[in-house]
Amino acid sequence: AGTARIVNGENEFFLEENQSTYIPKTHRHRLENPGKVPLQIIEIQTGPYLEEDDIVRFGDIYGRA
Repeated sequence: AGTARIVNGENEFFLEENQSTYIPKTHRHRLENPGKVPLQIIEIQTGPYLEEDDIVRFGDIYGRA
């Protein structure tokens, strides 16, 4: 449910219910909920290593970097 605003490299677009996108390995990306309806997502990772410690965080308004 909800709408997602996606930044994938230099591309910026919106996804709605039942839509998907592919984010290549090492690609800078961002996902946000621009609306008031709660956003539900399903993330699928593939590859030989699927741990959280391989994530590189960039600065954002939430101070997570």
